[in-house]
Amino acid sequence: MSTTLDKSEVNAIRIALGIGGVLALITGIVILVWPGRSAMVVAAIVAIYAIATGLAYAGLGIFSKTKGGWSRIGHILLGVLFIVSGIVAFANLGATAVWLAVFLGVLVGVMWIVEGVVSLSTLGQATTKVWTVVFATISIIAGITLVTSPLWGAAVLFLMLGISAIVLGIAQIIRAFTFGK
Repeated sequence: MSTTLDKSEVNAIRIALGIGGVLALITGIVILVWPGRSAMVVAAIVAIYAIATGLAYAGLGIFSKTKGGWSRIGHILLGVLFIVSGIVAFANLGATAVWLAVFLGVLVGVMWIVEGVVSLSTLGQATTKVWTVVFATISIIAGITLVTSPLWGAAVLFLMLGISAIVLGIAQIIRAFTFGK
């Protein structure tokens, strides 16, 4: 089996890399230039997902011939709950974006605290105890910071996402031009 790529395969990969890089670059710029609007777009995507999921659950409850009565009622109620949640989220995109930011800030903060505690719990098996303690301490402090001010932390993480997207987009575009040469 040959591992070399022909010219059309190289061009296809280069195009895919270039498109991915441009999309990442544009996403990063949009996040940095319009962070509030970008967060509202994310909230709208979550709302669309909730409505689509609700329709699927409701449809499953209504049209399923194999499910029992309580299962069908449960699916319909779950579907209605998702649909109502999606509609409420759409009606209040700004508030939904803030709520999602706080939720993600707390979630990431808790995960960092747990990660730090788990790192400390493996200190006996660690090959580099000093770096394990440093990592665990930073992780726990960062986690506590996020949990105590989740909106601020989420905003910083969102801006870091924008910067990362720009840097990675530029790197991907460079890869597109240099791939296969």
